[in-house]
Amino acid sequence: MRPFVTGNKNDFLDAQAICEAASRPTMRYVAVKSPEQQALSALHRLREARLRERVQTANQIHALLLAFGVALPQGARGLSQARVLLAERQAELPPVAWQVLAAQLQHHDRLQQTIAELDRELAAMARQDDVACRLMTVPGIGVITASQLAADAGNAKGYGSARHFAAALGLVPRQHTTGGRQKLLGISKRGDKQLRRLLVQCAHVVMQHATQWDSAIAQWTAALMQRRHGNVVACAVANKLARVLWAILAQGGEYQPHPPQLKVKTAG
Repeated sequence: MRPFVTGNKNDFLDAQAICEAASRPTMRYVAVKSPEQQALSALHRLREARLRERVQTANQIHALLLAFGVALPQGARGLSQARVLLAERQAELPPVAWQVLAAQLQHHDRLQQTIAELDRELAAMARQDDVACRLMTVPGIGVITASQLAADAGNAKGYGSARHFAAALGLVPRQHTTGGRQKLLGISKRGDKQLRRLLVQCAHVVMQHATQWDSAIAQWTAALMQRRHGNVVACAVANKLARVLWAILAQGGEYQPHPPQLKVKTAG
């Protein structure tokens, strides 16, 4: 409402700005979530916070050892080597450094356990939800993505079309058109970045199994991979997945691997 607030901020001007915005015919409105959707969305936010905290803890472990000249590989292999290093005490580190390393590894283990418990809880809730089960029929869509879509997107009827839904997630090109000359740039990256990231990850899964799966979207992906860069294909597949998911949310039903072709009537 900030663009419609005239002057300083107070209750009267805020109410006036709300009325002004509500009277605009092109104003976009956010769908109201049910209490169950809000609770499920909060559970996803908690999981994301723990994932970020786990990455921070792993980086702190690497930085601690690197400060003493011990370089570890990235990922889980580096953390396993840190545990071996802590158990054998091969490196010459001060006693306080060993204490900090042990505390960080214990904290990382607790985070791993918390994330695993949240994943099991979300998976159980998704399998009991009809919307999430129908979304998981789409190739590449897993439990986490389906659960978060059911919580954040709802029935998706607030979007005018499938393209509007994909645009709300930032999966359409940015435009810079002037003087009648149209110029398309990279994706806009607007809207919910978490849903966009999940859909791009699902797109990579479809790309990995495009030649093995028997579905229309897999065949389309395999053909597109022959002539476009991998990052371009990932964004294009994520856009297509978003449109398919909108159709399931707004119109019901499940994903059809081979949808029937529409018959076009010809004159004469």
